[in-house]
Amino acid sequence: MVTVSICCKYCGEKERVVKMGKNRTGRPRCLCRACGRTFQTSYQYKAYEAGVKERIVQMSINGSGIRDIARVLQVGTNTVISTLKKKDLDYTGKSGLSKEAQKAGESVHKKG
Repeated sequence: MVTVSICCKYCGEKERVVKMGKNRTGRPRCLCRACGRTFQTSYQYKAYEAGVKERIVQMSINGSGIRDIARVLQVGTNTVISTLKKKDLDYTGKSGLSKEAQKAGESVHKKG
């Protein structure tokens, strides 16, 4: 008999993770009794896997286009667009411009 220890993707606990049924597609779900959160061992869509959102942002910073990112990471173009929009709001605030860019714009308008 083979036992596989599953590590919690949220808190890293290995000892207190138990199986908790299956989802609609038949993939197993797990429950971490340490933090009380549930998670899946594998996902149907690539966008749910760890590190995909960060790779989308890094690829866009390096100059890759939306369709290129979607093709390489095997996610949808709408996933790429929504991730970049969310990250833009996280980094720059609600206006879409960083505070330094806003100050630079204000100083240019005052001079002219």
